[in-house]
Amino acid sequence: MRNSVLAALLAACAGIALYSVMDAVMKHISLVTGAYVALFWRLAAGATIMTPLFAFTGPRLPDARVLKIHAIRSVVIAVMAIAFFWGIVRVPLAEAIALTFIAPLIALALAAIFLKEKIGARSILGSLLGLVGVGIILAGQLGAPHRPDAALGMVAVLVSAVFYAVNLVIARHQAQHAKPIEIAFFQNWFILGLFALPAPWLLEVPAPGQWGLVVLAASLAIVSLLLLSWAYARAEAQVLLTVEYTAFIWAAIMGWLFFREPLTAVTVAGTLLIVAGCWMAARGQPGQAAPEVEPALS
Repeated sequence: MRNSVLAALLAACAGIALYSVMDAVMKHISLVTGAYVALFWRLAAGATIMTPLFAFTGPRLPDARVLKIHAIRSVVIAVMAIAFFWGIVRVPLAEAIALTFIAPLIALALAAIFLKEKIGARSILGSLLGLVGVGIILAGQLGAPHRPDAALGMVAVLVSAVFYAVNLVIARHQAQHAKPIEIAFFQNWFILGLFALPAPWLLEVPAPGQWGLVVLAASLAIVSLLLLSWAYARAEAQVLLTVEYTAFIWAAIMGWLFFREPLTAVTVAGTLLIVAGCWMAARGQPGQAAPEVEPALS
């Protein structure tokens, strides 16, 4: 059982790392085209990739209850995504990720309320330790120069974090009723459908040089979603939530490499606390909830 939880933690860590790289790619595209255009075409590419993969599995149409779960999570992710990518255009990537770290604490409470998961003391302490690390990082970055609309960007990221917390809890429930490829297929198509509504007024065609990045972002998002769906089917939400903090490590690296956002000693110190918090929470959860679906990935 411990090995199963460890495998889920490693899969979640890999999923978070790939998603962080995708965030950096999407920030670059959004700076050129705008967040809505970048998201629309990433979703279109993702739906194109997932359709043959889903068809290859010989799928059957899910029942109405599962389709409802897919639809609800898609609406939540649509709001979360547009707020986040609009925000990271205006806020340094690592700082934006740090702001989203309120999400695991919100999600821990939601998991206790709606999924009836017992929240262990180590999970709570690990989350708080991670937040102390985030606080140290923010204290070191708030004095840095920002764009004039950075405050609005921070508000958008915080709104995204609230929806992300809801998304994390739904992800656990969804992963118990659908396989990862099914989740990725319906999520891409449902969110694309939502984003198609304002397309006649907002949609533009990216420059030829942006298409490769759009496909890369879609591919990274799909692989990340498959890994995270696999992980959430095999471990309780509270076990995996603090793994979300590792996103800051990758965001700091991506921001430094691609956007010349400095990586300071304060950032490193905060990151070490975040990692310690993840370790503490993981060590406190030797068990897992039994999944209700057959393993989809091996």
